[in-house]
Amino acid sequence: MDELILELKREIIKVLNLEGVTPDDIANDSELFGEGLGLDSIDALELIVLLEKNYGIKFKDPAQGREVFKSIRTMAEYVTAHRIKTEA
Repeated sequence: MDELILELKREIIKVLNLEGVTPDDIANDSELFGEGLGLDSIDALELIVLLEKNYGIKFKDPAQGREVFKSIRTMAEYVTAHRIKTEA
């Protein structure tokens, strides 16, 4: 799981163009939206595309993303349980 968490951190930094942010700057359990990393709804769409493209995950209910994108750890747990693609 630690490898997937690091991979997700790197992909988020790249996809969201978070300049000056390193994987070490993102705590595994800190919030991605609001107080934590400070992401917004546009960023959420980018994360949805990232999970679909890299892991074959499609959300049937947009509200589902709220729980999945709570933290890097919740994203990694969801990817582990629902991934279709095994290679990013």
